[in-house]
Amino acid sequence: MSLSQAQKKAMRSIGHHLDPVVTASENGISEGMLAELERALNDHELVKVKLAIPDRDDRTAVLDELVAQSRSELIQKIGKVALVYRKNPKANPKLSNITRFENHHGRH
Repeated sequence: MSLSQAQKKAMRSIGHHLDPVVTASENGISEGMLAELERALNDHELVKVKLAIPDRDDRTAVLDELVAQSRSELIQKIGKVALVYRKNPKANPKLSNITRFENHHGRH
């Protein structure tokens, strides 16, 4: 799943308006958090993750593990917030941040 720079740029503009749906803490990655991320990716495809971890290297390590375990792709990371994407061909168009954006911007 390799996205073009144009696709990533479009996703960053979508992600700009999103609120984080999952928070990772210094306690590491819990089963509950992974389940929540899984649900969010299935529903929305593009989601924001908050990394409530003070150390930058620790944040990077946790984010790398999250991306690997959720089989998602990192779109952007700014400070303590990351934007991750995983395509779901069966996503509900009313919930998918990608479909909602395309439908909204495709009409103009």
